[in-house]
Amino acid sequence: MDKSTANPITAYREVNVSGTKHLAQTAKSKGVRRFVYVSSIKVNGEERADPYTEADQPAPVDPYGISKFEAEQELHNIADKTGLEVVILRPPLVYGPAVKANFLRLIKLINRGILFPLAGVKNHRSMIYIENLVDALFTCATHPRAAGKIFLVSDGTDVSTPELIQKISSALGKHARVFALPPGLLRLLGRLSGKYEAVSRLLDSLIVDSTKIRTELDWKAPFSMEEGLRETVRWYQQEVR
Repeated sequence: MDKSTANPITAYREVNVSGTKHLAQTAKSKGVRRFVYVSSIKVNGEERADPYTEADQPAPVDPYGISKFEAEQELHNIADKTGLEVVILRPPLVYGPAVKANFLRLIKLINRGILFPLAGVKNHRSMIYIENLVDALFTCATHPRAAGKIFLVSDGTDVSTPELIQKISSALGKHARVFALPPGLLRLLGRLSGKYEAVSRLLDSLIVDSTKIRTELDWKAPFSMEEGLRETVRWYQQEVR
């Protein structure tokens, strides 16, 4: 993830493709009937304005997304040959206690009172709280209509970056500190600073349409985004800060 590997696609394939294939084959040999795989929305593609659905043609871009799609294909092949019931979930960003990387950095910056130049950003992003993902995984493992299906899953609430900052600030008991700079200028500053990819994630949209799992499996996220963020912040205040 930190791009220290000379050939990242090989490293991802070793774990995400070969590892998944070996695990599924072993599971089948031991009598496992159903295999639920946590893939990634990156199989559908990167940021775009329109919601992603299960009907999209897969369009992974980076080595991680490519390896996840290849793992899905291996699982389909195993299912066809052995009868193993495979269910695939493609979540967006997963947050909750013990969250790492950019989401944890965002919480730390908000807690420090950093002023964000993002008030004018009008994007929409889907996420999923870890407890909601676990509940969806349990549903996919047990529901009779889940076998052989692919599902996109999210909290069901899409937020802009400034709205997310506001929600995290509220959970921290702080006032959101945001002001507006033109998105074009922010992208330029991202390029000049070598942080273009990180800046793009703050500006672009990535929306997941989770209608299929809600209608076909009668699934409903047991926790709201606000509840998930409160639990994430509570963990941060107790364990990290």
